[in-house]
Amino acid sequence: MTPGAYDAVILAGGAARRLGGVDKPALRVGGRALLDRVLDACRGAGRTVVVGPRRPTVRPVRWAREEPPGGGPVAAVDAGVRQTTAPVVLVLSADLPFLTPETVETLLDGIEGTDGVEGTEGAVLIDSDGRQQPLVAAYRAEPLRREIALLATEHGGLGGLPLRLLVSELALARLPHPTASFDCDTWEDITTARARIREHGRVLDEWITAVKAELGIDLDVDTAALLDLARDAAHGVARPAAPLTTFLVGYAAAQKGGGPEALAAATEKAAALAARWAEEQ
Repeated sequence: MTPGAYDAVILAGGAARRLGGVDKPALRVGGRALLDRVLDACRGAGRTVVVGPRRPTVRPVRWAREEPPGGGPVAAVDAGVRQTTAPVVLVLSADLPFLTPETVETLLDGIEGTDGVEGTEGAVLIDSDGRQQPLVAAYRAEPLRREIALLATEHGGLGGLPLRLLVSELALARLPHPTASFDCDTWEDITTARARIREHGRVLDEWITAVKAELGIDLDVDTAALLDLARDAAHGVARPAAPLTTFLVGYAAAQKGGGPEALAAATEKAAALAARWAEEQ
């Protein structure tokens, strides 16, 4: 889907009673607030609307509040959708630590029928128990607005209505994805998420993503090449050469204008030098 072809609505209100009433979207997993992790995953949205109290965020967003205040998820979705204009709306909760841009693309592909389901009005992720998660989903805007209007007419308002009423009449593609649909409702969930991102095979990608977000850079990093360079510098020269070499490679790439090509060229040159250095031993 082309950039800006969808808008995003993120629900960041709620009382978080099972967490003792803390500000759940501000809780950190991997050093980043849960809300910021979700915002990073949907950075391709044309408009991003966060429904909930204003708070610092990693990038600019539009803010909305549900009516009545504390009126529940359907009222919150309505408040967010009112500020969107794109034909597709991504609807997300703010407590999804493992949501990624790739997951968002999966949802957008699902709504377009590329998963083999034609004529869908939305695509929703399925959790590990086989339950659909309507707050990890993409919807066509017009059917979603239609269902909101029908519910408001039928019930005299949207306050307190469960999400299942909103999505029960929509034709949805169901996409199994237990990792991305994992949400944090309890302290046990938070602990699980914090431990999982530190698992072998995940921790480096998580760390690099966090560093890029913290430094405000968007750069594809060839992790394997940089690790190989660090290893060669450490073994072929001296152990402290590893961090110093990778720092100098980054600096040299920045001097050449930055970007993946400049980084790759600097890495290649430094790796060749490390190889020549090691040969002399």
